[in-house]
Amino acid sequence: MELLNTILLGDCEQVLQQIPDNSIDLIFTSPPYADQRKNTYGGIHPDQYVDWFLPKAFEMKRVLKPSGSFVLNIKERVVNGERHTYVIELILALKKQGWFWTEEYVWHKKNSFPGKWPNRFRDSWERLLQFNKSKDFKIFQENVMIPVGNWAKDRLSNLSETDHSRDESRVNSGFGKNVSNWLGRDLVYPTNVLYLATECSNKNHSAVFPIDLPKWFIKLFTETGDTVLDPFAGSGTTCLAALELGRNFIGIDIRNEYVELSQQRVNEKQLRIPSIAEKQNKYSS
Repeated sequence: MELLNTILLGDCEQVLQQIPDNSIDLIFTSPPYADQRKNTYGGIHPDQYVDWFLPKAFEMKRVLKPSGSFVLNIKERVVNGERHTYVIELILALKKQGWFWTEEYVWHKKNSFPGKWPNRFRDSWERLLQFNKSKDFKIFQENVMIPVGNWAKDRLSNLSETDHSRDESRVNSGFGKNVSNWLGRDLVYPTNVLYLATECSNKNHSAVFPIDLPKWFIKLFTETGDTVLDPFAGSGTTCLAALELGRNFIGIDIRNEYVELSQQRVNEKQLRIPSIAEKQNKYSS
């Protein structure tokens, strides 16, 4: 595919039409949130957001492989003192479009500044919604395992009889965990909450997420040589993450200055790391 490892200029709804059917392994993207980034992307009113997004999602569904995943980073908008329901409405509309809403991950911004409004506090989290074309998709959970942690030293040192089975709770709240399953383990599976700091340097873009965010999902849902698409590429962070992990990428953005910025960052990174072809040869040898 000639479009591989390029940053393309234009509205993704039109640009995606250049990409062949069933050719993308992972779509990871963070589109402009409703009424946000008005100076950058013009802003979309929450009431119009679903209608604006669905034609783009139709093209994303076409280009995604049946084994692929679509991860959407998005958050609610407060309007007139209450949370607007556009994210919930979008989830329901995507399901009607034929997507499976497989999972929801939460990005906890561990360095978020405190703050308040008269009736609420500042958000320190964002949604990452996973959608699929099929219930049979690629997933490599071992790739995102984490250290078991210091809790295991004390908790596993003196197990009770009930710690060795999934016995029913004495208060009838369900079955407890077989704690002995963690004995001898250095790594365990994570939860669906990701604890990552926000990006403190803005990379000349108004909404940059940390590179470890797309990296986590690229590791979870793709293999070396797979193709990652970001149809709202912004400063190119998803493309950089794919490049560093030996995946191909396609980025799209409607603003020429961000296409140029993304391409510059990618070019600088390519000078410092082996090419994707070299990495593929390394992993296949």
